Amino acid sequence: VQLQACGGGLVQAGGCLRLSCAASKRIFSNNAMGWFRQTPGKEREFVASISYNGASLSYVDSVKGRFAVSRDNAKNTVYLQMNSLKAEDAAVYYCAASRRSYAQADRRDYAYWGQGTQVTVSS
Repeated sequence: VQLQACGGGLVQAGGCLRLSCAASKRIFSNNAMGWFRQTPGKEREFVASISYNGASLSYVDSVKGRFAVSRDNAKNTVYLQMNSLKAEDAAVYYCAASRRSYAQADRRDYAYWGQGTQVTVSS
């Protein structure tokens, strides 16, 4: 397994969760990482991305100010801190690795995908 996401679960609206995604060094090093989410019947949606060095961050408008993406290059791990969760944030969250140093919302930029972790938000 090249990408392993974890940290999902059930949380009340207004609560927080931190997702993490461990990657193999081969696909993590020097590559941008992204988080996407998907609900049944909908397209997979971009949530956040981080450049290879952590200097460039990008978010979908709906999570700005609530979510924070970060990475630990020593651990080959990317994180998504999710605060002030809303019912509409409930989805399966996927981490993805790009083949580029910088990547944002375009799914075509991402070559490797994790298996997804479920986030459920109760109101």
